[in-house]
Amino acid sequence: MKPLSGLDNLFLYMEHGNQHMHVASVGIYDQRTAPGGSVRFKQILDFFSDRIRHQKVFRRRLVVPPFGIGRPYWVEDADIDVEFHVRHVALPAPGDWRQLMIQVARVHSRPLDRSKPLWEAYVIEGLDNIPGIAKGSFAFYSKFHHAAVDGEAGAQILQNIHSLTNEIESSFDQPSVVVADREPTLLELYSRAIASRGSQLLDAGKLLAELGGKAAQASVNLAASGKLVELGQKLLSENSVEGLSRIAMEASSVFKRKPATRFDEKVSPHRVVDAMFMSLDDCATVRAHVQGVTINDIFIATCGGAVRRYLDSKGELPEQSLSALMPISTRGANKSADVGNQVGMVPVPVCSDIADPVVRLHAAHKGARLAADLSGSLGHDFTAKLVQVVPAMVAESIIERGLVPLCNTTVSNVRGPNVPLYLAGARLQIFLPVSIAFNGIGLNMTGFSYNGALWVCFVACRDMLPDPRFFRQCLIESFAEILEAARALPQHGHKAVKAGSGKARKQAVKMEVNPPPYITAEPVAGAKAPRKGQRRAAGKKSAKRPARAKRSAAGEKATGG
Repeated sequence: MKPLSGLDNLFLYMEHGNQHMHVASVGIYDQRTAPGGSVRFKQILDFFSDRIRHQKVFRRRLVVPPFGIGRPYWVEDADIDVEFHVRHVALPAPGDWRQLMIQVARVHSRPLDRSKPLWEAYVIEGLDNIPGIAKGSFAFYSKFHHAAVDGEAGAQILQNIHSLTNEIESSFDQPSVVVADREPTLLELYSRAIASRGSQLLDAGKLLAELGGKAAQASVNLAASGKLVELGQKLLSENSVEGLSRIAMEASSVFKRKPATRFDEKVSPHRVVDAMFMSLDDCATVRAHVQGVTINDIFIATCGGAVRRYLDSKGELPEQSLSALMPISTRGANKSADVGNQVGMVPVPVCSDIADPVVRLHAAHKGARLAADLSGSLGHDFTAKLVQVVPAMVAESIIERGLVPLCNTTVSNVRGPNVPLYLAGARLQIFLPVSIAFNGIGLNMTGFSYNGALWVCFVACRDMLPDPRFFRQCLIESFAEILEAARALPQHGHKAVKAGSGKARKQAVKMEVNPPPYITAEPVAGAKAPRKGQRRAAGKKSAKRPARAKRSAAGEKATGG
């Protein structure tokens, strides 16, 4: 029996109303690589059954103590009904990309069944009309509750449930032992709750002492921030968990409050999902011409350019840059450690107030570095340590009053495997990360690198972003303008890796199937641009908070659940 950490419990507690706290992924597989050239659903079930015997996250279900006397626990079941968790559906005609995104949005809009282990998956067939995708390919959508996994853990699970070759190897004939937990008694739950509360109070005292020293040092390292000096003095004088929680919310004043946008309201029950593709070779080209920037900077600048284009087309572009909540992994080198969520959170500007793509890219680099420095002064794991010592109700209040007022959107970039993976012999062609849109931050843009590509997937409340196809186009054109502007500059120290070179082959095995043309980084003819007279340079009048968008905005019928 394993207790949930404070951060795990917070993600569980935050799930209420239309706010569902699960993360997911969509893989598209070419079954021509499988032995015999095809894959049956039964083979996928067998393949999955074989892998999940060695992954505890698939066997764990929640046990919640009565009357809220303590945090929930994970208990392991020995017998999992794989056919309950892995379902089989097919797209309706015509079976194109839009139909796939509608199906994904619908299943992503539904909460997980808490009486079972908190995951489920769908095999989706009928992908026969997607240009660039092999005929007969199938999609595999899987979702886990965020209480069970974070981004790094999800990447590790992805690797563990796949193979590195198309050969189907089974370990069913190998001896293996699965240890199951018995159901805890009420007495055990009460006694564990008392011990846990005592441990939390002790951890709170340690955290106060630790943060007092860090804040004092922060006043030296970041002398320009007088607010951090004041924060350090308060931390040194406080001696209670309640005071620590109050200070944590005051600490958010170090960062700028977000401008008002359509993404700041409570989310509806419905989601929209779509994605685009960024070649890592193209990212290397940008880095060769724009000195000092990282792939993460390119990702943030692309997101900033996209929301700039989108809001400008609606006449809603604010003078101030939108700000994004950016998770920071605190796992260290051991990515597979069974330690629950290990993630910090920091607001970063996406530089949507800057029209020039190269200037925006430099600004994104500077903004991300500054935000990381400010967060690091108190420790990137500050949020995790704080919610470990306070009740979930207080922790949610800290998020709602401390972080949400700072951020309009979420950006997250996870490094995945750089080699091709196989599921039951079928080769993974495309991998899309599908994350969370929640109250006050109704747009999420997540990147995941796989096999030479950075796949960027966005999730949004359908009422806030009723035209996902247009927003996808904004992302495509935002990256394209960065790439074009970078190529016009002279090269610097970072050398681009040419596709097909020996170094490129070592870095990644190239995709045999090209991505669909409408999710690549090349501009598409006929894209909807901002209406005439609505282009607005930085420094002009800020937009007021818009009313909730209508579903038919931008002339496109909304997709999603």
